[in-house]
Amino acid sequence: MDQRKINTGHLLALLTILIWGTTFISTKILLKDFTPVEILFFRFLIGYFVLLLIYSRPIRTTSFKEELLFISAGLCGVTLYFLIENIALVYTLASNVGVIVSIAPFFTAVIAHFFLEEEKFHRQFFIGFLIALAGIILIGLNGSYLLQLNPIGDLLALLAPVVWAIYSVLMRKISLLKVHTIGATRRVFFYGLLFMLPPLFLFDFQLGLSRFKEISNVAHLLFLGLGASALCFLTWNKAVGILGAVKTSVYIYIVPVITVAASALVLNEKITWAILTGTFLTLTGSYISERKPK
Repeated sequence: MDQRKINTGHLLALLTILIWGTTFISTKILLKDFTPVEILFFRFLIGYFVLLLIYSRPIRTTSFKEELLFISAGLCGVTLYFLIENIALVYTLASNVGVIVSIAPFFTAVIAHFFLEEEKFHRQFFIGFLIALAGIILIGLNGSYLLQLNPIGDLLALLAPVVWAIYSVLMRKISLLKVHTIGATRRVFFYGLLFMLPPLFLFDFQLGLSRFKEISNVAHLLFLGLGASALCFLTWNKAVGILGAVKTSVYIYIVPVITVAASALVLNEKITWAILTGTFLTLTGSYISERKPK
C-alpha cells in the first residue's frame, strides 16, 4: 500500500481520538439538562442529517448478507456501545469505565484474528497491550492505590469494548465492499438510530425543546453531533479501511491521555505523578503495538 495513504490513515485515526478524548466535557455539561439516552439520540440524529446533506446518494448492496453488515454495525457501534457505556456509569466509577473500555484493541485483535484473514495475532501487539494497560490503570487510579470494584457496572463496561471490537471488524468488512465512506457511515447511523427507538421509550425520552434555548446546550450538542459523530465516525471508518481494524483500534489507548490533558486545560484538574507515568506507559505501549512485527 502507498506510504502516503498509510500516513493518511494514521492521521485520521489520531484526529478521531483527539476529538473523542474531549467529548466527556460536552457530555458532562449536557447531563445537567439531558439524560444519557437523549444526548445519544440527538447527537446521532444531527450526525445523520449532516452526512445526508453532504452525500445524499443511496448506498446499494447486492445481497441481504451485505446489508446485514450495515445493520449489525449500526446496532453495535451506535446503539449498544454507547447505551452499555452510559448504563455502566450508573453502577460503577467513571475511572473504572475509562480503564475497562480502553482495552477495546485487545478484543479487536482477538475477533479480527478469527474473522479477518489479513489481521492475525503477533506477540508484539500483546506486549504493547500489557504496557498500555498498565499505563491506563495508573491513569484511572490516579495514585489512589485503591480499585473499587462494582461487579454489575464493571461487567457492563467490559461488554462495551467487546461490542466496539465487533463494530470495528464489521466496518473493515464494509470497507472491502468499496462503497463510499460517507454513504456507508450514514447507513450505519440510520440503523443505529432505528435500534435506538425502543430504548427511548424505556428511558423516558423527552423532546423538551425549551432546553434548546440555552446556547450552551446547542453548542455542545452540535460539537457531539458534527464533530464526535459525523466527522469522527467518518474519519475512524476511513482509517479502518486503510489501516485495518487492529492497527486503528490501537489509537484507543490514547483516549485516557487526551482526557487527562483536556481535564487539566479546561477543568483545571491536577496532573499527578501517576498520571504522568501512566501517560508515558500508555504512549509507549501504543507505539510498540503499532510497529510492524519483525
